[in-house]
Amino acid sequence: MERRTFSRYSWIDFAFSVVGVCTFLFDWGSDLWLAREFYCRGDLFWFGVLVSLMVLSSVVVQMFSWFWFRYDRELQGFGEQAGGVLCGDRVKLFRLLHVLQLGFLCRHISAIRQGFRVWWRKEEGSEYAVYLTHDLSMLRLIETFCESAPQLVLMIYVMLSANKARTVQFVSVAASTSSMAWMVVDYHRSLRAFLPDKAKQRWGSSLVYFLWNLLLIGPRVAALALFSSVLPGFIALHFLLLWLVLALWAWRQRTHFMDSAGGERLYRATVGLIWYFSWFNVAEGRTLGRSLIYHSFISVDVAVLLATWWSYREPAQTEAYGLALLVALPLTYLLGLLLKALYYCCFHPKLLGPLDREPGPPADLPDSDVAFRAFSVQDEAPASRLLNQRMACHAAHFYSGRRAVGSAEGAERAEAPPS
Repeated sequence: MERRTFSRYSWIDFAFSVVGVCTFLFDWGSDLWLAREFYCRGDLFWFGVLVSLMVLSSVVVQMFSWFWFRYDRELQGFGEQAGGVLCGDRVKLFRLLHVLQLGFLCRHISAIRQGFRVWWRKEEGSEYAVYLTHDLSMLRLIETFCESAPQLVLMIYVMLSANKARTVQFVSVAASTSSMAWMVVDYHRSLRAFLPDKAKQRWGSSLVYFLWNLLLIGPRVAALALFSSVLPGFIALHFLLLWLVLALWAWRQRTHFMDSAGGERLYRATVGLIWYFSWFNVAEGRTLGRSLIYHSFISVDVAVLLATWWSYREPAQTEAYGLALLVALPLTYLLGLLLKALYYCCFHPKLLGPLDREPGPPADLPDSDVAFRAFSVQDEAPASRLLNQRMACHAAHFYSGRRAVGSAEGAERAEAPPS
């Protein structure tokens, strides 16, 4: 019988946690610097837009973090595993940190602190350190598409409107786009931790995954910025219309990611926002059909955006780059789709049959019991008792057709889905 395994916390996880908090602080610092630039130049409208994006994304991320903290405290044994790392039982303190928009930063610091204990001091708690990194990967993904992606559109729009850009701006755009694709890879890497053969993951798989996300996200963001440069008053309407369609589609898929009705509404609305820029699977079942529908819809939308920009552009102003962009962006998007197909044909984990289950609790236990089933840790380590059920559920959806650790049995909700 094949044993289900759960990855041990490693120095790579610790490095990701350190880089994550540094990236978070750098991102906020650069946002404040850019807001100051707009304010000092008298561009109060763009100053207001940028600050609004910062506040909105921060509030969304803090809400997810607080919901998860509340859910986890109700799980049997979580407080014993967590100890005082994540503020322990000091609920009022942790609530205050979230109100002050510091909950996400607190999670980063907690992950570094717990990771240092496990990796450097060789203390107990590897499973909880992994638990924290899984939550952080999802929160970083949400923050990326709630804040970084809209800000990147704004940055490119400002460059196009001014019809000039410094080298540092081009570098910043390239770095921001690459960072977004890398956050998706980090999320994918976190999901891979729930597969029994995670150790078989190769850098080639991550590279292809990064490239096709980069080649799909880049043209999408560029098309939105080009459309904004000719019809700036309509980009908000475009977003609202598409977001409503995408959020309703997420609603139709009857997701069960959060443990409360209010949290699930927030999640589905956030999925609609993420889908505005990039695709990721959120529901069980065959994903090929949904992926084809999504990419067909976004491809048509990108074509409409580019056609609108080409029709309303200033020919003299865009002579140097207009035609090149009109040809390069669709071809880049098509190349991204081809690389995605290559990934799913050659690199995506597949399994001909489900993994055999070890003897254990029945499959219909509620989440509070399922989340702490015994899973064996890789490399013959002692049994791990703590499983991030949220990310295990996403892994089961993402790797459709195979079992992830703690997948279908623990992910299914016994109660009726939230309305």
